[in-house]
Amino acid sequence: MSERKVLNKYYPPDFDPSKIPKLKLPKDRQYVVRLMAPFNMRCKTCGEYIYKGKKFNARKETVQNELYMGLPIFRFYIKCTRCLAEITFKTDPENTDYSMEHGATRNFQAEKLIEEEEKRIQQEREEEELNNPMKVLENRTRDSKMEMEVLENLQELKELNQRQAQVDFEGMIDKYRELEKREKEREKEEDERETKEMLDRVLVKRLRDSDSESEEESSSTQSQGSSTDKPTDILTTDKPTEAQGTSAGGVKRAKVESWERSVGTLSGGGALGSLVVRKKPAAAVNKPSPVAAPAALSSRSDSKASTAGSTNASKPVTTQNGSSSLSLLGMYSDSDSNDSE
Repeated sequence: MSERKVLNKYYPPDFDPSKIPKLKLPKDRQYVVRLMAPFNMRCKTCGEYIYKGKKFNARKETVQNELYMGLPIFRFYIKCTRCLAEITFKTDPENTDYSMEHGATRNFQAEKLIEEEEKRIQQEREEEELNNPMKVLENRTRDSKMEMEVLENLQELKELNQRQAQVDFEGMIDKYRELEKREKEREKEEDERETKEMLDRVLVKRLRDSDSESEEESSSTQSQGSSTDKPTDILTTDKPTEAQGTSAGGVKRAKVESWERSVGTLSGGGALGSLVVRKKPAAAVNKPSPVAAPAALSSRSDSKASTAGSTNASKPVTTQNGSSSLSLLGMYSDSDSNDSE
């Protein structure tokens, strides 16, 4: 399909254009063309107005035996849009226009009439100057005089305007300076406003940064404080202040260190307090001799002293009635001493 755009076609060496058959068409044949109405017109049959620029499918033909300087003249056939009456007009190369021929009348156009009148006057003047040399001189003198009058009138108008116009140059300069001063003040205000906005944005950013830093510090201190506590510390909480002061033996309790908090105790008020039962001492089968009595008393006092020391190291166990008692370790050591007795 690209060869359809080529301008130079291929002609073979044995090409003979005389052998091509020619179509024998009549000279007054008609073609269907698409055109627009060249002027405003009114149909003679129905009185319908047809405006300039309305499109028609017209028939075109060449006018026979009518030429203008060797240029052919064409005739166009159109139909009225209302009554379908035939309207014809043809080209006018002499006036570079179209002339109405049949079926309608051309509407009034003042501009065209003025142009025709000017052309007619110009033609008459040229004809007079062609045959009368004195007429040429008169026309030139009249034209030069008219031109001088026009120039004088124009100069008078300019002088009149200059006399009436009172220009205050000082006022103009002052006004210009005032405008320039206002412009500088406006630019200065804009610069100050932009600087203030930038400083406000920086201050807000710094405040936000300081707030975030303080929040981070508080969260870190809370996390450090909570990290020292362990879940088992709830078992080591002491109930009353009286129980904290003294143990069962009336001795002050030692301070609980951080590494001892993980060792849980059994509270007397809790669920596990009811499960602790003190073991009753068994009755002695053999009575000790009077010689061995002082030794037994000394051993019993030593065991009691060891029991008291162990109770101070361990956590107290609170029974159901809320009184302080020995720990499990002290209880079992006491029972062992009773068995030995």
